Amino acid sequence: MCTIGTISQDHSKLDSDTVAEAIRPLVETDPSIKVKSIIAEVQSRFNYTISYRKAWLAKQKSVAKVFSGWEESYQALPWWLSVMVQKIPGSVVQIETRPLYNENEEAQGTLLVAVAQDGNQNIVPIAFALVEDRHKSIRAAVNRSGGDWQPPRAWWMFCIRHIGSNFLRAFKVPHLQKLVVNIGYSRTVEEYNINYKRLEERGEAYARWCDAIELRHWVLAFDEGHRWGHMTTNLVECINSVLKGARNPPVSTLVQAIYYRLNELFTRKSAETPERKRAGFTYSAFAQQRIEASMQQAGNIVVHRFDRRNEVFEVRKMTTENVLVVDLARRTCDCGHFQVERIPCHHVIACCANQHLDWQLYVHNVYKMTEVRKVYRFEFTPLGDPQTWPAYEGPTLVANPALRRTSKSRPKLTRYLNEMDSRDMRGPRICRFCGSQGHSRSRCPQRAGPSGAGS
Repeated sequence: MCTIGTISQDHSKLDSDTVAEAIRPLVETDPSIKVKSIIAEVQSRFNYTISYRKAWLAKQKSVAKVFSGWEESYQALPWWLSVMVQKIPGSVVQIETRPLYNENEEAQGTLLVAVAQDGNQNIVPIAFALVEDRHKSIRAAVNRSGGDWQPPRAWWMFCIRHIGSNFLRAFKVPHLQKLVVNIGYSRTVEEYNINYKRLEERGEAYARWCDAIELRHWVLAFDEGHRWGHMTTNLVECINSVLKGARNPPVSTLVQAIYYRLNELFTRKSAETPERKRAGFTYSAFAQQRIEASMQQAGNIVVHRFDRRNEVFEVRKMTTENVLVVDLARRTCDCGHFQVERIPCHHVIACCANQHLDWQLYVHNVYKMTEVRKVYRFEFTPLGDPQTWPAYEGPTLVANPALRRTSKSRPKLTRYLNEMDSRDMRGPRICRFCGSQGHSRSRCPQRAGPSGAGS
């Protein structure tokens, strides 16, 4: 009820509870609001800059007030999921429980998301799971699957970024890390042999380290096309924009937020029709860009046919002496791009033009817009007012307090840092306040102390 326009720095009433109530409308609109935005809001309203810890604590309190408590949220979850299954036939929900206390095990709940990619390079979430620990839970699911997570139903591939990190941790030779990454990106056996020999010449121990990793798990030339050119796990991180704001509330609100975010994503994507037609076929924008670029490069290629069935060719660029073999029957080209992306490279386009063949026969169906639209044909159903839902008669979930993370202070970083996070690899730290190197904005000697009234 303070009527003074400015609150002094030592004002005893501007505690986290007061800030939590002041930012409640912001939290209701965006539960993922950043702490720095809360600090800016308090500065704007009260002309006072609060600490990061107070702003973070105020956000946690406001989230709890807006979205109910932790225990109540778990109790409401089965009811909400049962209604979703009734409204949307075909949806699958599985809940596994365990005793309330399990040897006082400390763990942090983790949201897992399985993602896929459509023919236009859009990221699509296909399954979600809330687990105690992501590593143990994934390993347990694979072990009890009865081989469902093994070829020919699933293939394991390693992230080249992590392989480079492990190599750097083992040998501490940053100048060779890029060479190891290049080995992984080798699209042909010949390119792999060249890069591998370069690494072996710099030290046999480096090559033996790479030999311990099965080639099909990390080298493009040997993966039989199963990874479609994706070499890192960063693809999963792209879904964060869809789930922005849906990871901070309690569990029931989290599930509801994901439901409505997915409805928004699928509705928007199904309405988007980026059609580009050529010769009667419609391809995704991604495929069309690749094809148009290949057509522009196909003009200066000399083509020699080597069989009567118009399947095997030898091609050579006029400006170079490099000779490559194109096998249309096997859908391969010595450049490696054809078999990795399943889109005709400029060598394939040149062969088709030379023999008056239809290049569209060699574009994978996944890039046709008819197939892209099938990804988003699923329609979500409005769940309606909870007061009209049928009464829930199933089991009640009781939250395990041993799995609850305390929120008394600013959360600590729990991810293990490795060579990928090295400051030496990313360059020197640069201050955002003065632009100098060697320190951060919070430790800048040119920055003033805590702001007071009117600062």
